[in-house]
Amino acid sequence: MAQYTCREIDPGAYDAFSAQHPQGNFQQSTKMNDVRKQGGASIDYLGFFEEDQLVAACALEIHHRRLSTFAEIHDGPLCDFTDAELTAFVFAELKKRARSGGAAQLAITPELPYQYRDSDGNELPSADDAAWPANTPKGLPSEPNVEAFNNIVQCGFEHDGFDRDYTAVPRWRYVKDLTDCKNEQGLLATYAKNHKRNVRIAHNSCVKVERIGREQLNVFHDICEMSSERQGFDNRPLEYFELLFDCLGDSAEFYVAFIDAAAFLKSWEDKRDGFLAEVERLKKLEEKGPLSPKNEKKLNDQQSKYEASLKRVDKAREYLESDGERIPAAAAMFVFHPRECVYLFSGSNAKYAKFYAATAIQHHIMCECIERGLNRYNFYGINGIFDDPDDPGRGLLEFKQGFGGYVEEMMGSFTMPVKPVTFAVKKLAHKILDRS
Repeated sequence: MAQYTCREIDPGAYDAFSAQHPQGNFQQSTKMNDVRKQGGASIDYLGFFEEDQLVAACALEIHHRRLSTFAEIHDGPLCDFTDAELTAFVFAELKKRARSGGAAQLAITPELPYQYRDSDGNELPSADDAAWPANTPKGLPSEPNVEAFNNIVQCGFEHDGFDRDYTAVPRWRYVKDLTDCKNEQGLLATYAKNHKRNVRIAHNSCVKVERIGREQLNVFHDICEMSSERQGFDNRPLEYFELLFDCLGDSAEFYVAFIDAAAFLKSWEDKRDGFLAEVERLKKLEEKGPLSPKNEKKLNDQQSKYEASLKRVDKAREYLESDGERIPAAAAMFVFHPRECVYLFSGSNAKYAKFYAATAIQHHIMCECIERGLNRYNFYGINGIFDDPDDPGRGLLEFKQGFGGYVEEMMGSFTMPVKPVTFAVKKLAHKILDRS
């Protein structure tokens, strides 16, 4: 029987453990916990040792609200949940510490997939099946992780259910494996055809992706506000993004995709002039005699393109005059962890949807990951609904699917009553308030 001990560890040791653990993530980092401290949470960094070896760790959050106190661990603990003995020790200790902190319950969301799936949400085939899905890392288990799930439940947790909804800490995630993408061309080769085209359109439309500083977070926030109003959800206040910027430091990167409106106008003026020059050249040939069928077809094609370009030039001039030379069309925030890059917040201006600025940002950041040697790109949340084309989350799902990846269905949320009577009263009160 293993001998385990639990004690507080210094923040540096905690971050180092998160950096190398297979479940390590930005939620289990001192920087993200600095954000929570600003919201009033108290944080204990706990290490679990077998003899002198650190084998598990977590940041235990205690949240004090006006009517309740509860404990929470976001995307943790970092623990081998298939080890029943270690799992039992970890949660017994956490229960005691949560109780001593005044919490009525302990909520966790383990950073561990329950089941891996292909891009369309299908279960993976067995390892010896030749028809392995594209863009899915070889060797992933095809069966759900029932052993880890049962070990957690047996510690006294209630599972909140295998829902398919989009949740605050996403239970369904879309992930891109970059291991075999050695450069930009290799990355593009993994995209769906329309996404390859959209990357090209964004580039040809003078979309420039730029990392912004704190003084430009209002631009980021305003773009996110456009999306929240359009899609019917509440945007975070500007102050929250400023807090993330200040606390996360270099771990957080904010990007805006700007349209260089003057360059876009010039590009269409140049195309217009090129089409016109070709039309005039062919018409001069026509003056000398009937054109060959090939040149006749070419004249009609160039004439059509010239007329279309006139409209494009007018529209480009309108963009420049109405919105200026640098038009913010899309924005996104990413958080870097030694294990992965996570796509966290974003927004776009629907007026400029056909510039595909959001696609340009995603492509840019994945190229950055390749450059930095980071092989895992986490598109983060989707809902688990793959069979309903009319589902409200369908557009977001298809956008992420177009980059080529796979799905992680996470364990989900668990709650352990720490003070059973107090917790039961709280649940009853919530039930009554929800009905009123």
